[in-house]
Amino acid sequence: MRIVISEPKSGKSYQAELAKDKEAQIIGKKIGASLDGNLVGAAGYTLELTGGSDASGFPMKPDTQGSARKFSLMSKGVGFRVAEKGERKRKHIRGNAYSSEIAQVNAKVTAAGPTPLEQLFPKVEKEKK
Repeated sequence: MRIVISEPKSGKSYQAELAKDKEAQIIGKKIGASLDGNLVGAAGYTLELTGGSDASGFPMKPDTQGSARKFSLMSKGVGFRVAEKGERKRKHIRGNAYSSEIAQVNAKVTAAGPTPLEQLFPKVEKEKK
């Protein structure tokens, strides 16, 4: 499971990979819950869960209950871009509860720790072919 941590003050985001044995601490929580930064290697930080997506790319929606994938009629919000006024469409989305099917977890920093996130999660440059 990948965790994307956004820092609102700097506007930057950092990615961390969560080990399989630690995934159980996120499963069952809902969007808006707080998370200890020690779980992902950010000691002293407090994170707020803001969303995510499953392995197929379907986004989580905060106002949909449960963790299942649902086919919902949408007129605005997460997972739907309005092309013209009054448009509505049926779209697949995930509920607001985290499960083992979630591949990416989005979180934002609510309380900063002593070490900057840039030092904890250094940017890895890919090698050019």
